[in-house]
Amino acid sequence: MKQGIHPTYYTDTKVTCACGNTWTTGSTQKEIRVEVCSKCHPFFSGEQARIIDIEGQVDRFYKKLQARQTYVDDVKTRAESKVSPRRLIADLELGTRPTEALSKAGITEVGHFLAKLAEGEAAALAIEGFGRKSLIDIKKKLRALGYDLPEMAETPAA
Repeated sequence: MKQGIHPTYYTDTKVTCACGNTWTTGSTQKEIRVEVCSKCHPFFSGEQARIIDIEGQVDRFYKKLQARQTYVDDVKTRAESKVSPRRLIADLELGTRPTEALSKAGITEVGHFLAKLAEGEAAALAIEGFGRKSLIDIKKKLRALGYDLPEMAETPAA
């Protein structure tokens, strides 16, 4: 061994635990202070149900877990409301004329319009003041929002 590069080794180092327990061991430090020892640790003392919560780590974990669950619930709610048949036609921002034409016909929600569209494009075009351009615009909006259009609505009317 090289001389002068190694730390001093103390054979009579005093170790003190937070619970008050002390013992002597060998170390490069003269005195050591610890928070948990074999007399107070739950595994050795038989109190395995007790959780040592230093600086609120368990509480912080549960707060993060709760925040994550809240976020997941919010995302799920937003996704469900995005394709809700109860969504108002006025929320689609189609324009004044097609929105008013649909409301005069009693179609105020997306679900009502989808039911009308299931009858065929001709039924939707029969609404007074609602033309082909309005039909194309509303179908584009509904597809963009994630709605499933009826099969008959997908094929162009001849």
